[in-house]
Amino acid sequence: MGQCVTKCKNPSSSLGSKSGDKDPGSKSHHKKGGGGCKEEPGPVCGGKASGDLLANGTKTMEATAETPVIPATSPNPRKEELMANGEEFSLLRIEELFSCYKDEQDDAILEEGMEQFCNDLCVDPAEFRVLLLAWKFQAATMCKFTRKEFVDGCKAIKADSLEGIYSSFPCMLLEAQAEDKFKDLYRFTFQFGLDSEEGQRSLHRDIAIALWRLVFTQGSPDILDCWLDFLTENPSGVKGISRDTWNMFLNFSQVIGPDLSNYSEDEAWPSLFDTFVEWEVERRKKEEEKRRCAQPETEESGGGSSSSSSFV
Repeated sequence: MGQCVTKCKNPSSSLGSKSGDKDPGSKSHHKKGGGGCKEEPGPVCGGKASGDLLANGTKTMEATAETPVIPATSPNPRKEELMANGEEFSLLRIEELFSCYKDEQDDAILEEGMEQFCNDLCVDPAEFRVLLLAWKFQAATMCKFTRKEFVDGCKAIKADSLEGIYSSFPCMLLEAQAEDKFKDLYRFTFQFGLDSEEGQRSLHRDIAIALWRLVFTQGSPDILDCWLDFLTENPSGVKGISRDTWNMFLNFSQVIGPDLSNYSEDEAWPSLFDTFVEWEVERRKKEEEKRRCAQPETEESGGGSSSSSSFV
């Protein structure tokens, strides 16, 4: 999901589509697969986000969303399992919803179906909410939901319709702010970014950069921008990010202060972090020297600027 979160020849494209965004207001064209589903207007996007500072100094986004408006449909005589065993969803409706987007040849929702699914949900395939949905569905691969992932995921969030899935996003956003849940989401994101079919064991550097920006949507660590600048300039020549480096960066961002003064090479950090700290400290020294050189000499002597202005 970016180019399907980014399977990514273009890491800035979408999680649900390699071809990028589509106009959320465009008309749906569902495939006529095994489910024979009726077209329904997608949820109406809406909501505001406000920022508050957490105790650790990162910014958290409090997102609210308007309830999507979907016209009521006529009763389905086959919904006999609805509310069975105390469940608040219909397994049959989940299966029918899956059939609206599944590939004609494969028993899974693939890139084209994923793009349409996101379009009908009125979400940008590259946004954080789509990553959250993939996390709740425990999707193994970008741009793909297997039948089991889709059905089990909808059951987990107790939704059997586009409206139900859309309405669950605010709860997902709040859930991801909990420390233990975010850690699980963070580690999931690494695995999700790998191409399992090719047996990848590390993330391509550009994909890792895109996923770091995405997963920290609700609370960006102070050091994140410097870290991503380092990876973008790539002085160390790194081509891929290992699982250990990915996982340890979360600890690094929580433990090491923004001035990097408490970083120690004697601790068990990945060697790439040593290179980053050296690079960042040197970069800051150069910036400080430039600022000093740019200061007028009169400011250093004090009061010089005021005396010169008296001659004007």
